[in-house]
Amino acid sequence: MAGDGLAGTGTVPGRVAYQGAPGAFSHEACLDLRPWDEAVAFDTFAQALDAVRSGDCGCALIPVENSIIGVVEPAATLVAEADMDVVAEVWRPIRLALMAVPGARLSDIRTVESHPIALRQCTGTLASLGLRAVEGFDTAGSARTVAEAGDPTRAAAAPARAAEVYGLSILRNDLQDSEDNRTRFVLLSLQTG
Repeated sequence: MAGDGLAGTGTVPGRVAYQGAPGAFSHEACLDLRPWDEAVAFDTFAQALDAVRSGDCGCALIPVENSIIGVVEPAATLVAEADMDVVAEVWRPIRLALMAVPGARLSDIRTVESHPIALRQCTGTLASLGLRAVEGFDTAGSARTVAEAGDPTRAAAAPARAAEVYGLSILRNDLQDSEDNRTRFVLLSLQTG
């Protein structure tokens, strides 16, 4: 497995497409890898790649591998079929926080919503807490949904940044089952030759 850090430089300026809502792990990776560019959210991996094809964004940052679950599907398949160049990559630590509306207590929580891949990264911890997993489209999108619902029995498993973005309280940090939980993201742009 590759070491932590960056590889490649990525020379496409402008806008970086990513799948998810603001505050998602992909959003954080965009901010780390390309802080000078605008990070642009899309609902699906395919939409993020289509934004590059259409010229709306100069590149897309897509997660393709996780140290716990392996290949991130369907993202890895879409990347392999994208006919784009990988111009950079980054391995990022993934730390999931349990977050709920302000005033909620851990003992109040019954369900935890997140992206299916994130839920797979914390199945043991969720089981030990007696919490039922509910699949959402994205980690930060799930945080937004929990905030909008205002239900103190619902929580999200998402990056700590999502709690700040959506006004949630963190009830527990490090939900992931492994301390060595990392995801590899690749930055793609249209082929130049």
